[in-house]
Amino acid sequence: MKILGIGSNYVTDLKDIPEKKKGKKFIFSKPESSLAVNCDVEYPSKITNELIYEVELVVKVGKEGKNITKENANSYISEIAIGIDYTAKDILTKARETKHPWEFAKGFDGAAPISTFKSIENYDLGNIDFDLKINGEEKQKSNTAYMINDFADIISFISEYMTLQPGDLIFTGTPALGKGEIFKGDQLQCSINGELLLDFKMI
Repeated sequence: MKILGIGSNYVTDLKDIPEKKKGKKFIFSKPESSLAVNCDVEYPSKITNELIYEVELVVKVGKEGKNITKENANSYISEIAIGIDYTAKDILTKARETKHPWEFAKGFDGAAPISTFKSIENYDLGNIDFDLKINGEEKQKSNTAYMINDFADIISFISEYMTLQPGDLIFTGTPALGKGEIFKGDQLQCSINGELLLDFKMI
């Protein structure tokens, strides 16, 4: 299984999308061992003191594809979930300073909490609301209409470089505002179109 993600993929104003689309897409990966499906997550205090959350919609690839056209790309999505892309910011900062790879900042155990998946048949991919509440307070919220690169853009682009296979997961970006630091004891609740799908605690 590949777990891939895209950075800086949302705007706050729809008029900004055409200009932002001209920028280079930023893709990263996480190992399968980073997944935590519908369960409490242990705060990785042995490796970091600065853990940053970003809520994201996660799509699952349903069939194999290479050099997928944008027009056909959405047909390669079978299911959707919601998850958190955790970053150990202190590790990331040090890696950037030394120009070293930063897999450990994104790929530690528990760095990718996700909900169970739901069929995309129930969703309009261009109009999905999603949000994150921490300890009952809304922290992040957006809609897929505010994506710089939509699901089809992302899938088509990735498939130019690597074959996508059934079961591969893609974290599709976080809302432009609201990401921040998470702490031990915090309760996170993530919803799609108002339906609570992920509810877990940092322990």
